[in-house]
Amino acid sequence: MMKQNIYDNEVFFENYKALREDPVNYNELLEQPEIKRMLPDLKGMRVIDIGCGMGDLAKYCVEQGAEHVTAIDPSSKMLQEARRRNSHPSIEYVQTALEDAVMTIDSYDIAVSSLVMHYVADYDAVIQSIHAALKEDGILLFSTEHPIVTARKEGDKWITDADGNRIHFAVDNYQEQGRRESKWYVDGVVYYHRSIAALCNGLIQNGFSLEEVTEPIPSEKAIAQLPRIEHELRRPSFIILKARKTARL
Repeated sequence: MMKQNIYDNEVFFENYKALREDPVNYNELLEQPEIKRMLPDLKGMRVIDIGCGMGDLAKYCVEQGAEHVTAIDPSSKMLQEARRRNSHPSIEYVQTALEDAVMTIDSYDIAVSSLVMHYVADYDAVIQSIHAALKEDGILLFSTEHPIVTARKEGDKWITDADGNRIHFAVDNYQEQGRRESKWYVDGVVYYHRSIAALCNGLIQNGFSLEEVTEPIPSEKAIAQLPRIEHELRRPSFIILKARKTARL
């Protein structure tokens, strides 16, 4: 499958950058706090940040004591921003897609990835690659779009009444896993739907032991800052999985 690099599309990139620069967004209020809570002690750790974007999480890791962070992303525009905003002697930024990344075997203590896995066509292959790159007892922690969100193939996901009020969220095509396509700033954004079972079993069957699975819930403070985030109480946008390397393949 051809790997998509939508983030180097000028229109997409400028809209996405504006979204992330506003501190009142779903990532900063919902997904990132849970990722940071679930990270293990980073002191002296070697970390690979997969899909590092503009480098915020990589910088956070070194600020928490990580010895070195290898931060990879396929987007030249993202990495240009990362080097400008979050440069640090302990961070190495590398332009590569996860599927193409050359990772030294048994070289990282922690692999972390924020909202990348739903763009990956071959989930088992990348989990195997990450497994090989982690040291014994290494941790893989990643967030992805929730399967409830990625399942429906077409049509509006929120069903509304005549006044535009959200009645319920429509889940369909859940067991029909695979490629999806949608419009997000631009047409033709490709992602991949996997069930919760597929996400979990892909880890278990490839040498990992699950330690925690969470579906982030907004705090009262987050709801006050961004009222529409209260809809997360009705259906989750994200799922985060934490697993430990426990077996050789």
